Amino acid sequence: MEVAVQGTCSPKEAGLGLGAGPPPLEEEEQHSEGLVELHASFQELFTFFCTNTTMHGAIRLVCSRRNRLKTTCWVLLFLGALGTLYWQFGVLFQQYWRYPVIMTMALRSQPRRSPSVTLCDMNPQRPAPVHHHLQALDEFAQENIRSLYTASVSVSQGVAAPSCLPGLEPGVPVDRRIRLLRLSHLGAPNRVGFRLCNSTGGDCFYRASASGWTAAREWYRLHYLSVLAQLPPTQQDPQNSRFIVSCHYDGQDCQAGPFQVSHHPIYGTCYTFSGILSTQQPPAVAHGLSLVLRTEQQKHLPLLATKAGAKVTVHQQDHSPFLEHHGFSVRPGTETSISIREDEVHRLGSPYGSCTQGGQDVDMPLLYNASYTMQACLVSCFQQLMVNRCSCGYYFYPLPAGAEYCSYSQHQGWDHCFFHLYRTPETHHHCAQHCPRPCRESIYKLSAAGTSRWPSSKSSNWIQAVLGEQHPSQDPKPRIGLAKVNIIYQELNYRIVDETPVYTIPQLLSAMGNLWGLWFGSSVLSVVELLELLLDAMALGLLLGCRRLHQLQDPSQGQPQGWPNHVRGVPASTLTILPGLRWPLQTPDNPT
Repeated sequence: MEVAVQGTCSPKEAGLGLGAGPPPLEEEEQHSEGLVELHASFQELFTFFCTNTTMHGAIRLVCSRRNRLKTTCWVLLFLGALGTLYWQFGVLFQQYWRYPVIMTMALRSQPRRSPSVTLCDMNPQRPAPVHHHLQALDEFAQENIRSLYTASVSVSQGVAAPSCLPGLEPGVPVDRRIRLLRLSHLGAPNRVGFRLCNSTGGDCFYRASASGWTAAREWYRLHYLSVLAQLPPTQQDPQNSRFIVSCHYDGQDCQAGPFQVSHHPIYGTCYTFSGILSTQQPPAVAHGLSLVLRTEQQKHLPLLATKAGAKVTVHQQDHSPFLEHHGFSVRPGTETSISIREDEVHRLGSPYGSCTQGGQDVDMPLLYNASYTMQACLVSCFQQLMVNRCSCGYYFYPLPAGAEYCSYSQHQGWDHCFFHLYRTPETHHHCAQHCPRPCRESIYKLSAAGTSRWPSSKSSNWIQAVLGEQHPSQDPKPRIGLAKVNIIYQELNYRIVDETPVYTIPQLLSAMGNLWGLWFGSSVLSVVELLELLLDAMALGLLLGCRRLHQLQDPSQGQPQGWPNHVRGVPASTLTILPGLRWPLQTPDNPT
């Protein structure tokens, strides 16, 4: 067992230029080094740290003891720098735990999977099984419009002539209690709307609009969807085979397909072309998709089909098109060139954000037979809430298993439940929580590359003759019922948009090192020196506590009985506590 005494730091040891010399050889022999050495007091420990640490400014705390003003100033400066440093550390960690991201973009020109193109004729149909219901709805609509504006809607515009308006027979999905009204009694003389009540009639509200035409369309659409709910699940509208007059892709005929036909209650018959656009050909009309469409407005549902033309949207393959949210309208009598630009977005998952890899970890089942998209998930969530709360589903969206669509003949007050659910913020918040964005998705941006009149007045006759669209007309300027659409890639390259963390672990450590070097001009090893100071202080405090406890237990003895008075010539004031550990205890003969 070896013990030794370590004295306090002198000005010579502090490196103050006072000619420090080596200790005598005899003292070195008597005070051999132990495995672990502790200082005799906290003052000695602090002095040794300040005079030997690599932190800037620490030596000023002990080398100016005789000048109290300087010492006080340096203590305040040191504590201020330390406090500012750790305040900035707190701000830095607060920003890091927010997990912010930045968007980085890059261009690539690799071959890509071509998107799908969906076109709709914007002509909602009159299915034969519910034709008589739609006729009754047209009569009811004419009655409401006449009562509002004292105007008559002619039969040639597609609305049937008025009848004696008897009471509707049971099973007709038209609710005559829901009428168009002028809401002057609500303090809005120019507003038009209709009153919706729940199934018991105890809870009612007005659905109002500043435009009478907007209110009439919304009112008509509610009844129209109620009528369509009477259709069998497998019933579909007949295909509009006259919509696509010609189709050419890369100079080859594509009128025979391949395309898929679907039906939309508002936008009519839709055609989806998949995998037809090339990402390797130069961006020119000759290498794109060129279509001639018949855009004549059929006289089926004039209160719904208020626009003539076609609806065009571009989406990923195996994704459902949502024409209500995305799309491009094409005017009749024009040639429109639509350019496509693709952005591939890569999102970071937890903890930087919420995204899903293909929807496998989403607890909301999709009602669409397609790949996961956030819009499809939101629609599925809303439809599920609609079925749970209103006992029926909205006709715009697919149905869950075992559910049925809402109809006035079977679900009184479903419109009240629908609007109450739709305008409640908690509904959208609930669905947004259950429907994260995909971690990887392609977004197609459409822009009109050019629009011109087509066919021109000089070539109108022969183009229509070639296409078989020339019909006798008494109008000197007949309206052209054709439109030409060219869909091409804007560029062969595409953009990669990546989410990148603002702070990674190396960047966080680098920022901390910059702050540490700014305020103390030190490095990681200086932090190790601080840790060493902390451990030494804890060990010293523990030993001082043990000594104080021993003195309280036996105040008549200065040291425990049986402890050696001398070890290899070392005074009894230094005792061996552990093998290789020596520490000078305070005695009356050797005060610390």
